[in-house]
Amino acid sequence: MIMFHYAFIKFRRWLIISKDMNVNESIRAREVRLIDSNGDQLGVKSRQEALEIAQTRNLDLVLVAPNAKPPVCRIMDYGKFRFEQQKKDKEARKKQKIINVKEVRLSPGIEEHDFNTKLRNARKFLEKGDKVKVSIRFRGRAITHKELGQKVLERMAEECKDLSTVEQKPKMEGRSMFLMLAPATEKK
Repeated sequence: MIMFHYAFIKFRRWLIISKDMNVNESIRAREVRLIDSNGDQLGVKSRQEALEIAQTRNLDLVLVAPNAKPPVCRIMDYGKFRFEQQKKDKEARKKQKIINVKEVRLSPGIEEHDFNTKLRNARKFLEKGDKVKVSIRFRGRAITHKELGQKVLERMAEECKDLSTVEQKPKMEGRSMFLMLAPATEKK
């Protein structure tokens, strides 16, 4: 039973095939430049010879530079290498700051109370660290008075001045005018 378990572990290790790197039997080059697990060069060897050296050390043969002449292979514990890579990737994702863009929609003839409600929402988003896209949609004949919409957007930017900076000035796009506000801490 112990012999079977050892053979299964050995078989499983040799079946490791990855999308990003060729490992063990999946290496197709006839000759490879071999690098030891310590980083020492062992010279140019045939693929079979390199596989035997890796097998005697109970490690994997990994193709690290397939475009080199001859291709470069390294003897390493591939499972441990993948684990370390996954740990590094996870750590990098933790430190990553994801910035969402939230939208606040206004109208050119917005009343004071409605404006204050939208302003409160925009300030809440900015405090969380999200960018805010303030947009005004012109309906019907309201498009003839673009200056009213621009005044509303400029007032919103003025009210949020302590928390944000204007990333993009008011701009028309079709029947809408919008303004981008970014959190002030992001710019500093």
